[in-house]
Amino acid sequence: MTDVLFTNQATVFGILMMVLGGVFYTSHSVHPVWKRFYKFVPALLLCYFIPSLLNTFGVIDGSDNTLYYVASRFLLPTALVLLTLNLDLKAIGSLGPKAIVMFLAGTVGIVIGAPIALMLTSALWPELLGNHGPESVWRGMTTVAGSWIGGGANQTAMKEIYEVGDNMFSAMIAVDVIVANVWMAVLLLMVPRANAWDSKMGADTSALTALREKMADWHAQNSVNPSLRDIMVILAVGFGATGISHYGADIITPWFVENFPELKRYSLHSAFFWLIVSATTLGVMLSFTKARNLEAYGASKIGSACLYVLVASIGMHMDISAILESPKYFALGGVWMLVHASIMLITARVIKAPLFYMAVGSQANVGGAASAPVVAAAFHPALAPVGVLLAVLGYVLGTYMAWFCGQILQALAA
Repeated sequence: MTDVLFTNQATVFGILMMVLGGVFYTSHSVHPVWKRFYKFVPALLLCYFIPSLLNTFGVIDGSDNTLYYVASRFLLPTALVLLTLNLDLKAIGSLGPKAIVMFLAGTVGIVIGAPIALMLTSALWPELLGNHGPESVWRGMTTVAGSWIGGGANQTAMKEIYEVGDNMFSAMIAVDVIVANVWMAVLLLMVPRANAWDSKMGADTSALTALREKMADWHAQNSVNPSLRDIMVILAVGFGATGISHYGADIITPWFVENFPELKRYSLHSAFFWLIVSATTLGVMLSFTKARNLEAYGASKIGSACLYVLVASIGMHMDISAILESPKYFALGGVWMLVHASIMLITARVIKAPLFYMAVGSQANVGGAASAPVVAAAFHPALAPVGVLLAVLGYVLGTYMAWFCGQILQALAA
């Protein structure tokens, strides 16, 4: 790109923050025009695509990786820590086994759907199975697996771990966002039919009703307006854990390189892999301490803010022309999501799960903390935290399961 209007990364960062602020402000506006607009256009989609449009049309310089490096090395692990602080295994267990089964069915659908989709679509496009280095399709699919099991943080982790090329990553970002948001739209369209679904399935919704009342009470009793002290403590925990994770990765990585050279193919020589694993593990460990109380002061909101900066920095590297140039990738993503949806529907029918469990279990995988609460709140505003709880579980599993999915895809491509 020869003629770029803004190349100073401080200026670019300011523009990205204004974009994010504008999207969030308008998406929560009560103005009829904006309400109608966001009824059809998900806010998350805009957080990816507005920066990509700015890059595509030469407004900002997407070739500079400065912002992406800061977001992926500092904000990403911090987001993981803060989003896992509120991991409450007891609360998740109170949902009953069906909620967990539906969530795990969604995870399995993503993991096995990837190789199935690759095999089926390669019948029409054999080149999809080719090994083209960083631009290999299987590498790009690992980033989608990371996103669809955990979220944007896990997606970025897979990009680094499997060394995905920028062109392939751009194409897969488009597949991820568009296919995932089409599926979310389908789930939202199903919400008004929840009673008919539950009646047809013979689902017992008494536990769900009780949970809805419990969550409403918790929200009313625990919401706290954070002070500056509270915010600084949250930042200290998040970035402190990130610092420890970097320190641990700097020790663990050379040890594996020196003592286990054969484990390079399993990404165990990647410092970024150990950074993400360490941050996730620290977040889980902190959830069993008093640090989990920071959620009442907005820890997950600050974590999500970090995550959205990461989303925007990823978007600024996108080339939206890839959407028109690579229809085969969208066919791949469509088949993949169809496998996931089929497994969810079959599992729901077998165990007679309420529609709420199926929809939120699926979106906790595919959409993560950014959109699972949206689907949960569509059933009832008090149930939004349920979506967060399951999405947090997705963040915990995302890095591990997406890495495992990548190993299967790598073997298939080989």
